[in-house]
Amino acid sequence: MEKTRLQKIMSDAGICSRRKAEEYISQGRVKVNGNVAHLGDKAGSRDVIQLDGQRIDLPRRKRKIYIMLNKPRGYVTTMSDELDRKCVTDLLTGVEDRVYPIGRLDRNSEGMLLFTNDGEFANDIMHPARHVTKTYRVTVPPAVTEEQLIALSSGVVIDGKKTLPANVEVLSKEEGRVVLLIVIHEGRNRQIRKMCEAVGLEVARLRRIAIGPVKLGMLKPGTWRELSSEEVRALRSAASMK
Repeated sequence: MEKTRLQKIMSDAGICSRRKAEEYISQGRVKVNGNVAHLGDKAGSRDVIQLDGQRIDLPRRKRKIYIMLNKPRGYVTTMSDELDRKCVTDLLTGVEDRVYPIGRLDRNSEGMLLFTNDGEFANDIMHPARHVTKTYRVTVPPAVTEEQLIALSSGVVIDGKKTLPANVEVLSKEEGRVVLLIVIHEGRNRQIRKMCEAVGLEVARLRRIAIGPVKLGMLKPGTWRELSSEEVRALRSAASMK
């Protein structure tokens, strides 16, 4: 009987990404046939796998789904929320299969958020070594200096580690505000906000408009659509190891 690593089984079942599955296994939250699992363990079709005591149904062959959502402000990027806040999954009306978000946007940020039931695809997009770009439209008041732009471009220290060089462009200057286009090559927690804070800028609005070569376009806030096969291939290409 062929066996597969637990993290792949869990990601293929749509439970979480492989990386998150590895965290659950390391935390002792996964059991196989009643025994606590360890990283590297495998299981087959006859094994009983549990996460936090709940049995995981082994994945059947299913259609892979890739979704783009235009997240509005005020929604948290979680499957459910103990504080009863609005969740992004509330917006995925009509999606019958279970999908989960690829990466995050904080509650006050908006824009492009991807969902899938393809754990391997999600892992490739999120893996830090792949350097898949994320593009943001950032509004900051009241003005930006050349020194601040240079610092953002060359990298600033956040959470004790310097960010990778970023592409920073001034899109427009109006009285009381500046709109920036910032392209980053990593995806650290609240990275854009922390980068701006590090150089003395306050973010008034943060909107992600692209991931890799795929753009948000004219998708209305709060609505979703499936990615085209060309967009999926483009993202896979962007996530391929250099």
